[in-house]
Amino acid sequence: MKNIPNISFQGAEGATKIEFLKLSELFSRIQEDPNHDPKRPHRLDFFALLIVTEGTGTHQVDLKKYALRKGSVVKIAKNQVHAFQDDLNYQGYLVVFTEEFVLKYFSRSSIEFLSHLYNYHLSLPLVEKSSYNESFLFDFLAALKSENQYAQMDILAKLLELYLLRLDQQTQGSFKRIIKNEFHQIFTNFKNLVEKNYTETRNVKDYADWLHISPKHLNHVVREVTLNTAKTFIDQYVILEIKRSILSTDNSLKEVAFSTGFEEVTNFTKFFKKHTGLSPKEFKTNI
Repeated sequence: MKNIPNISFQGAEGATKIEFLKLSELFSRIQEDPNHDPKRPHRLDFFALLIVTEGTGTHQVDLKKYALRKGSVVKIAKNQVHAFQDDLNYQGYLVVFTEEFVLKYFSRSSIEFLSHLYNYHLSLPLVEKSSYNESFLFDFLAALKSENQYAQMDILAKLLELYLLRLDQQTQGSFKRIIKNEFHQIFTNFKNLVEKNYTETRNVKDYADWLHISPKHLNHVVREVTLNTAKTFIDQYVILEIKRSILSTDNSLKEVAFSTGFEEVTNFTKFFKKHTGLSPKEFKTNI
């Protein structure tokens, strides 16, 4: 029985909580680790940016395949499931960094402003035709190679922070909805709680109690951020986890049901069919 592996940040010797890798170097390193195949779906406990500089290919993020070409950027969020594909006919870089790095080095205003950029419930992972890649890569690589180590981490963080803000500006533009900062924080805390506790409860009141707010206020916040109710958000996340498990593991449907919080397979089947129009068996057969 195979499960979706959880990949922790493991930088090269001497690396901090951020690392900058050529894709060719990444695959060379992974070949030395027989326990991890990057072409099989795996879940990250850090953030990543896949930046394509030449060629074409595809990358899978949460069950969907995205076409890559020069100028493409794939944002892979913490706890998101992704996989490299066979068509690795492209070159580029992977920037990986932890949540601790962001909290330590990014400004508070940027963290609040960028909260949706790496929130895969609110933002698509693919940014196309980025006009900022070349300048970012040039400056970032120069800072990494500099013999002057003074404030190096702060400089790297500011370069990354500015790059992410520019990506956000490019993708959002004038269409960005204005959401109160406190709503972002409540929603982020709610999202984190759902990701940790969805197998134990799908009850909105439980999450509201943990957040010390009323279910009505939680619904209001989630509607402002996602345009859906808190209950819809929870159910959609459970469906996503079920699909991830069906597609990415060898577990039986009974094992998938139990691992995603259902004590009875009948209830599991009804829940999945209600939200997808297919039974879990039909979904698995149609893959």
